[in-house]
Amino acid sequence: MALANFDQAEGLRRMLEVPKTRVLTFLSALRDEEKSAVLVNLGAALARQGQQVLMVDARSSRNSVGAWLNADPHQTLLDVAQQQRTIQNVIKLISSGLSVTMLSKYEITSNSLLPENFRNLSRVFDLAVDRSSLVIVDSEVDMNDAFPLASLDESELVMQVSANPVSIKEAYGLIKRVSNRVGRRSYGVLVSGSNEKEARLVYTNMAQAASRYLAVPLHFVGYVPADEHMKKAANLGRSVIDAFPQALASQAFSRLAEYFSESVLAARSTLALQKIPDVGVRLEI
Repeated sequence: MALANFDQAEGLRRMLEVPKTRVLTFLSALRDEEKSAVLVNLGAALARQGQQVLMVDARSSRNSVGAWLNADPHQTLLDVAQQQRTIQNVIKLISSGLSVTMLSKYEITSNSLLPENFRNLSRVFDLAVDRSSLVIVDSEVDMNDAFPLASLDESELVMQVSANPVSIKEAYGLIKRVSNRVGRRSYGVLVSGSNEKEARLVYTNMAQAASRYLAVPLHFVGYVPADEHMKKAANLGRSVIDAFPQALASQAFSRLAEYFSESVLAARSTLALQKIPDVGVRLEI
């Protein structure tokens, strides 16, 4: 598979365009298994609402989404970039509308690959993204505060946090680290293990601190309540919305899916309007 170099002109064009596929990169101040449980259930809820969702495991850990969804660590996007696999081989269909792939068998850091390999991997990632309507990336930052792929800097960033003070402090620290590297960005806040009142209080306190000390805007994405049905569904190998559709967690994931689905439709509408040609009609007075 021949891969063209991702040149500066193309990179600039992609930055200025409204993307047809929405890429959500999730960072977390939760335990690994809690983060993955939320992402897997969110992906399932989005697929139920008609989205073509691709889950991308960019962490390659024992509890990342790839492990949860039994993705093959020997068939990754990096293998495609190195011309060892085709892209069809490395994307696993989980259910209607929901697929998963892994970025690499091992964790990728900002200095773990040659520049050419990073460019090729970015190109392959873009090809995978174009096959879906919404992409959820399970990611983290390395010691240099960098994402595994530079293109994730331009994705939408969502921070997972709980009401625990340690989690809040860690989430704020992650936002500060990323912002110091990429500049002023907006971050979504998703609160886990809380009711709506607690979640909005966590968000408000974080937003005030981020605005005052970092000049960084935050926006409230939603919350997922503590619900034993999530653990029961995981033990059954199913999503909570599939196994227990009336559970509080299922209702929360449905709301989150609606939030992200509406934004996808809005982005597509904006793109369609931008592509309407100028027919050169002039009004004479």
